[in-house]
Amino acid sequence: MKMFDSPLLKSRIQSETVTKSEKWLGYLIGPAGALLLNAVLATYLNVYYTDVLNLTPMWGGMFLTAFPIVSKIIDAVTNIIMGQVIDRTKTSEGKARPWLFLSAFLVPVTGVLLFTVPESSDTVKALWVMISYNLFYSLAYTIFNMSHGLMTPLSTRDSTARGGLSVFNQITTIMMSGILVALVFPMVIMPMIGVDKSKWITLMSILSILALPLTLLEYYFTKERVTEEATAAGEETKIPFGKQMKILFTDKYMVLMYVYFLVYTIGMTLKNLGLVYYCNYVLGTYNDGITQMLVSVIGGIPMGIGIFAVWPLAKKFGKRNVTMVGFILYSVGSLICWLFPNQLVIVLVGQFIKNIGGLPCAYVFMALFADCLDHLEWKKDLRMDGAAMSIYNIIAVAMVGIMTGVFNWMLAKAGYIAPITAESVADAAGKLAANGWTAQVPLENLKGAADGVLTVAMQQPSKVSWVISFAFVGLEVFTGIALVVILFFLNVEKKLPEEQAEIKARHKKSEE
Repeated sequence: MKMFDSPLLKSRIQSETVTKSEKWLGYLIGPAGALLLNAVLATYLNVYYTDVLNLTPMWGGMFLTAFPIVSKIIDAVTNIIMGQVIDRTKTSEGKARPWLFLSAFLVPVTGVLLFTVPESSDTVKALWVMISYNLFYSLAYTIFNMSHGLMTPLSTRDSTARGGLSVFNQITTIMMSGILVALVFPMVIMPMIGVDKSKWITLMSILSILALPLTLLEYYFTKERVTEEATAAGEETKIPFGKQMKILFTDKYMVLMYVYFLVYTIGMTLKNLGLVYYCNYVLGTYNDGITQMLVSVIGGIPMGIGIFAVWPLAKKFGKRNVTMVGFILYSVGSLICWLFPNQLVIVLVGQFIKNIGGLPCAYVFMALFADCLDHLEWKKDLRMDGAAMSIYNIIAVAMVGIMTGVFNWMLAKAGYIAPITAESVADAAGKLAANGWTAQVPLENLKGAADGVLTVAMQQPSKVSWVISFAFVGLEVFTGIALVVILFFLNVEKKLPEEQAEIKARHKKSEE
């Protein structure tokens, strides 16, 4: 890619050590656009499909069950391909950053297409949803996520600096999901847009376009020092894909890291899917603007504390050890919520305990993953960042698809009833009577949108309430315990300083 030799596309970071502008612009502000869009999609895209487009009954409930799973199979394949492409990319700007540049333009376009589903037959809607979903997740976001995810491991070999970048990166993720999506959206945005399709399209178009300048900021204020180090040492060995997979899956620490991430992602994905439904139907009422805000505030307070507390603790006691203790609290907090799913005060206490426990995982995971990559380099004398990240992303995207399908299948089987819109109280009453439904809130207490349209949510069957509660607070009781067991064996940090010193000595000898 000779185009990246142009001065216009050169990184603005030239220092051999991590700089303040790199931290703030490349790792904190730059990723914010795409991560905000992804956070909104993770929480609300399924709500758009079930409540706005009313796709739950389509094909006997099988469409929203099968299409996410099939789509994630495609996504998994593109992640493998992208991993190979990154490992074989050689430019003056590194191997991952050029793809970050491309993703800045792909993410906004495909993000808009997700929501502009035409009013047509079920077949046309299904085709549009499947194609737009895969253009975004299997192409655009795969390219962004793979290249963005490698910025921390490839930024530096200094464990302390790398840990700091991991914290900065995670602050952005938490700000997007824990503040904007979890607070602003339920309090302000969702009551305003309701189930009005045109308002959804306008909102999501704005968020999609915002990703363009911010992702370019991340591109210009990051630097692949580890890649440059390997290039200077003349390391350009091309390893067949099969051999790469064999190396990755015969290394104890990489296998444990992948199993750890798999279990964590299963629980986290189902929790994210269940959040809005839980606050709307189990703990509060539909888009009441209060319940989800309270749950999210209790989750956001520990995350704010974690900015200052987690990394000092991780440096003193070890990333693995602090994370293990955290997951014990994680399970306890989830259990408290699950035992009393309808009691707001008790749920808030449980959420606070749970989110305190989740702090170490949130802030130091990528630094721990980078440690495993360094260990693998020491052991095999080669870097396989793209291949390793492709497996990481395959787990993430596959579990999102599988758990979305499972969640929608459980909702459909339990008898989930989507909200309806009505022009007036009388119109709403007629629709309820015709279908034998009961409104969640008395019709006379409903407030219409600016255009006067009423959004009427239904009382859900008890089976639906149980499904939603298990998704949001129940499953993570078990995944938290499993993660403690897995982390017990993941002691990669024990000999890491000696291994990193040996790697540097090898590179110095190769350069000489």
